[in-house]
Amino acid sequence: EVQLVESGGGLVQVGGSLRLSCAASGFTFDHYAMAWFRQAPGKEREGVGCITSGSTYYADSVKGRFTLSRDSAKSTIYLQMDSLKPEDTAVYFCAADMVCQSEDMDYWGKGTLVTVSS
Repeated sequence: EVQLVESGGGLVQVGGSLRLSCAASGFTFDHYAMAWFRQAPGKEREGVGCITSGSTYYADSVKGRFTLSRDSAKSTIYLQMDSLKPEDTAVYFCAADMVCQSEDMDYWGKGTLVTVSS
C-alpha cells in the first residue's frame, strides 16, 4: 500500500522558517518524482515544487525562499521554507508520480497545515 505522510506543519510568524517532511512507503522511492502542492483557503491547489533524481523545480512564488530535498535512505522528502509570508498559509500536500506533473500526480498524502501569522 502506498503511503505518503506529511509532518512539520504549524504556526509561524512572518519571516520565520519551517521544514516539512514527507515519508513515503509502498513504492520504489528512487524511481518516482516527488512534489509538494498547497491549497490556501478558498483557492485552488497549486504546485510548490517537484524533485526528481536529477532535477528540482520551483513555482515562481517560492523560488529563492523554499528548498526541496530528498533522502533516498529514508524515502523522505523535505521542504525547507524560509522567509515565510502570510500568503504561504495553506495545507501542504506531498505527492508522487513517475514524472513531475502540474496537477494529477498518482499518489497523495493527507496534508499538513502551515499558518503564517502577521
